[in-house]
Amino acid sequence: MLKSTKEKMERQQKAGNEIAFWEKQKENLKQKECGTVEEIAEKLELLHNYEDEIAAVKAAYNKEQMSHILDEAEEQGKKNAEAAKKLEPKTPEERQEEMAEEALGTEENESILDEMLDEVSESMKEVQEELQETQEQMAEEITEEAAESMSEQLDMQKENIEENSEELQRLRSMSKRENSVSMYQRFDMRV
Repeated sequence: MLKSTKEKMERQQKAGNEIAFWEKQKENLKQKECGTVEEIAEKLELLHNYEDEIAAVKAAYNKEQMSHILDEAEEQGKKNAEAAKKLEPKTPEERQEEMAEEALGTEENESILDEMLDEVSESMKEVQEELQETQEQMAEEITEEAAESMSEQLDMQKENIEENSEELQRLRSMSKRENSVSMYQRFDMRV
């Protein structure tokens, strides 16, 4: 397993834990009872703060994923460079001997070099294709996740606003009724 892959898994775990924590905070907030408008406003503010924290965690994770793709590509490039160095002759004298043998047309040496070159070029193509696919997949995943999280947040905010406006209307109507009842007192006039 590549070092960058391990780091990716650690980042996913960390982001998942943080999101779970803030989601739990939101659930706990739902159970909190409010008796006054100020308490409701405070509850709403806490809810928005928790949602902002969740969005910040997701944004940080997405940003780290972008750098992760670059790290993976860099690691793979280093591995490819090491593999290419192993395939090269070690000394200039050996290179000259191989060139001389190729010039003479020795079939044995020619076939070995051809095989080695073919293997290197095939592995390079495979690595490039894998990197490109990985980058495309990661970009799609990041875009989809960001769009989903934004739409979820917007939906949740709309629902919360609707619920809170209904609750506020209900509280206002109750407050008006209480005020109108307290203004009129019963007067019993008997002579």
